[in-house]
This record gives sequence, structure tokens and C-alpha cells, in this order.
Amino acid sequence: MKIINPIFFQLKTILVGILFFQIQIGLSQEEKNSALYKTIMSKDSLLFDIGFNTCDVKQFENLYTEDFEFYHDKDSVSDKARFLKTFKSGICSPTRKYNYRRELISGSTEIYPLFKNGILYGAIQMGTHRFYETSADNPEQAGSFAKFTHLWLLKNKEWKLARSLSYNHQMTSSTAGLSGLFDNDQETEKWLKENNVPALGIGIISDGKLKQIKTFGNLKRDVPAPYNTIWNVASLTKPVTAIVALKLVSQGKWDLDEPLDKYWIDPDIAKDSNHKLLTTRIILSHQTGFPNWRDFNESKKLDFKFKPGTQYQYSGEGFEYLRKALEKKFHKTLDQLASELVFEPLKMNDSQLIWNDKIDLSRYAINYDKDGNAYDPTKNKTASAADDLLTTVEDYGRFLSSVMNSEGLSKKVFDDMISHQVQTKKNKYFGLGFEIYDLGNENYALSHSGADKGVQTIFILLPKTKQGVIIFTNVDDGYKVYENIVVHYLGENGRKIVDIETQ
Repeated sequence: MKIINPIFFQLKTILVGILFFQIQIGLSQEEKNSALYKTIMSKDSLLFDIGFNTCDVKQFENLYTEDFEFYHDKDSVSDKARFLKTFKSGICSPTRKYNYRRELISGSTEIYPLFKNGILYGAIQMGTHRFYETSADNPEQAGSFAKFTHLWLLKNKEWKLARSLSYNHQMTSSTAGLSGLFDNDQETEKWLKENNVPALGIGIISDGKLKQIKTFGNLKRDVPAPYNTIWNVASLTKPVTAIVALKLVSQGKWDLDEPLDKYWIDPDIAKDSNHKLLTTRIILSHQTGFPNWRDFNESKKLDFKFKPGTQYQYSGEGFEYLRKALEKKFHKTLDQLASELVFEPLKMNDSQLIWNDKIDLSRYAINYDKDGNAYDPTKNKTASAADDLLTTVEDYGRFLSSVMNSEGLSKKVFDDMISHQVQTKKNKYFGLGFEIYDLGNENYALSHSGADKGVQTIFILLPKTKQGVIIFTNVDDGYKVYENIVVHYLGENGRKIVDIETQ
């Protein structure tokens, strides 16, 4: 006979009861701008941001009803007295080894009102949260994720927490840490709508190969984004240009450190001797001294902001400078070189640098601003080395897998590519065409991001473990979904990357 854990049975009974109650009375989820939603979220903030995270015990206990009960799927039922005793002697003990912090997962919260005889008396709050731990010896790191359901009651004009259910705990080291968001299509679609992200493409690399493609959302109203959606990936063009150059170096046809004035000198800087210092290495590591774009200058002309090779400044102009030098040397356009060296060998049949009739517009991800207004697509008639590559998750995943496996690159060139050419911030560098995160213990990540009107894209590769993740979105603020996806698929290494970015 199967023995049923009585605590689990009680927890399950309460959850089923809550859901049944919602169905019976036809509760609808509160909008984020409603007074009730804001009230409950403010109570959540008081409970955790102030009470839990700072161990303000008085603040913490004042938010509970006298008959408060806590249900935990890995522990047991606690009444208010036992719960607070555990809180004081454990998480907030003066002798504790670790400090703890709770963070609510963005977009995961649902709030439902409770009425009796037409009068509001309570609310159900459901969501997912993450817990971090810090010790004297270790920096802050995520420990676990969990789902929660809170029953808030309005008593004597004050909101108090009457029941708390904590369940589906997952350690962040598990690849299933956020399965509710990314492995359940309905949950993910709902999360995207809450974050106003029209479409999302995810590529998962493991064992050095693209193993999974996921697409969510719509290209336009009632038209779901297909797995082979065509995306403008903005500056994710730059790594492709970098690999074109690095493959030519590996073939002995190009030199990383040869001055480029042999092939090209921009008329705007012809009289500035600094142009003699420009090399492919300097350009791929963003040390040219150029602004990102000359149009940012009042004169609209290209100039040097500092001596090339002396510091870092991200520049699309540098990559365009390299394009013109390559085209002069090889008497081929960049799109021809990219096709020969990258697209055709990797069978990237949906990738191109020029807007033309080959594009299947029925699969193109229209770009939007954060208010849902569509941008006109960028229709390049000439290939850009820095921007506007059109590609799919599958195509770009093949490209990144080839990079991770050093296909077509000599050992020396690959080593140069992943070496720290210039530091951009603490534990972050630029190599040749790729950003590098120093993750400690000789572990590292390669990355690049893209941003343009209605475009936010990023990839992260972990060459040591042959893992990677690709994220494509088609909205101005699509970056807000990055963190959850990166941590979900890359675990502790993903958390380290997020921490480097936010430090």
C-alpha cells in the first residue's frame, strides 16, 4: 500500500481548494495598474525586501495574522509561533553562516481578488521567487527557485498574510530551475505577454551542438512565430564579420597586425597619422578610437577620440572600416565573403546581409517599440559589417557551434580570439570579435549582444562545457527577459555572468 505524506496531502488539498474556488466564482487576474495589485505588491515588498532580506523581525511578524500557517513541500506545517522561531534562530540568527536574500521573478506574479457578498475581503497572490545566499568566503549566489501561493486577508482595514504555501523547489544548478517559465509553453507565453515581448527565440547548445530551438509569441496578431522565424539580430552581425576575417587569417590570406592603410584609408581621417595604427586586431577588439558611428559627431565626420590601441570604445565604424579593407584586398563584397566562408559551409540558408527578394516575409519578425508600435524594417542594399544580419535561431546556432568548436580556425587564431585584448570592466574583456567573461577557475564565457530599434539579442557560449544559449527578441526592451533565461539554462555560470553585468 502506498503511504501518502500527510503534509504533502494537506498542501495539495489547499492548492486544489484555492483553484476550485477561483473557478467556481469566476475570479479574474488583477491588472498590474490596479489598486489591489499595487497594494499586494507593496505588502510583498514590505514582507521580503525589508522584513526577510534585512532580518527586520518586527516588520516581518507584524504582517501575519495570529492564526497564520506556513506550508512547505520539503519541510512541514508551521504555525505563526514556530515559523517566527525558525526565522529568528535560523535565517536571522546572530551566528548564522550565510546571509539570505529573496527576489521575486519578474513577470511571474498573479493576483486574484476574493469577495464575500460583493465586498473585498482578501486576495490570492501566486508567483515564483529566487533565494540567494552569501557568506564571508563566497559572493552572493542563487540557491534555489520556488513557487509560492499567499492568501492575504483584509482585517480591520489592514492586509495580513494568513496562509503561505511554498512548493516546487528547484536548485539553480538544475537545468529545470525555471521549468514553469521555459519548459511550459503556456506559462512562457503568459510571461511574455506580461512583459510586452511580442516574440522570443531561444537556442540551446549542449555538447557543442545546437540541440533545441524554442520560439514563443506572435509575429503579428494571431500569427505564431515559427521555429524558423527570420530575425534582424543587429550587432550579432559583428561576430560573423570577425570570423570571416579570422578564417582568412587562418588560411594565411590576411594578417591580424598588418596596417590597414595598405588597402583602405577613410577620407575623413586621411590627414590624421593615427590611421596608420589601425589593424584588424585593433578593430576586432574595439580599440580604434572611433566613435560608435560618425553620425554621433556634430560634424558627421569620422575622427579619433584617442590613439588607437590605448583603450576600449565600442565602434561599429571600426567594423565598417575593416569591411572596406577586406573588399579592396579580395575584390569581393562582404556578403560574398560571408557566403563563401560562413553561410554556405554551415548551410545557413536563411542568413543574409542584404535585404532582397529571397527573404520570406511571412517568417520575418516585425520589430516593435515598447508601446507596441511597429518599426519599418531596415532594408540594406549594401552589406554592413556591424549591423542588420538577417538570420534564424537555427542558422545562428550552427554558426556559434562552429565557433565554439574552432572550425576553420587555426589554434593560434582561436587562442588570439579568446585572449583578453582589452578590459572593459571588472572580469569582462574584449577578445577578437567576442566579449569574454572571466568566470574564475580558468572558466570563461564568450558573448555578444545586439541592440537596435525593435531589436534586443544576445548569445553566451561556455567553451569549457560546450554549452550555450541564444536569445532573440523583437522589441526595444527585450533585454528584460535575458536574466531569467540565462540563469535557467546556464545555472551558476549564468548567474556569474549576470552578476558581472550588474556589478
